[in-house]
Amino acid sequence: MSDGKRLMSLFRSLSEPRQQALVDFAEFLAGKESAAFAAAPPAEPLPIPRPAQENVVKAIQRLMQTYPMLDRNRIFHEASAQMTRHLVHGVAAAEAIDELERIFARRYQQHLASSKKDVEAS
Repeated sequence: MSDGKRLMSLFRSLSEPRQQALVDFAEFLAGKESAAFAAAPPAEPLPIPRPAQENVVKAIQRLMQTYPMLDRNRIFHEASAQMTRHLVHGVAAAEAIDELERIFARRYQQHLASSKKDVEAS
């Protein structure tokens, strides 16, 4: 079975909310979300509050906007793993989002440490 057929079969087996979540995630992966900043990203995280009701895809999008200074490719694997935990393994959205918050905060601290080393090396 081709990947496309397998994906369609899996998609059809999901509930409507999970189908929408999968579509949202696919759009995120394809990079169709609008870029919040065209200029140089800010040095500090943006104060974008976490809504009371948020799905995992929207949380990833919010966190990417909150931390525009982070390299999307470096976070991709960890964010995808949380999405998989939620969609495939049934982990509650709130739990996956809490972990995403920790991942982004940790990556931001690593970014700061790396930036500090770069400045010291100059």
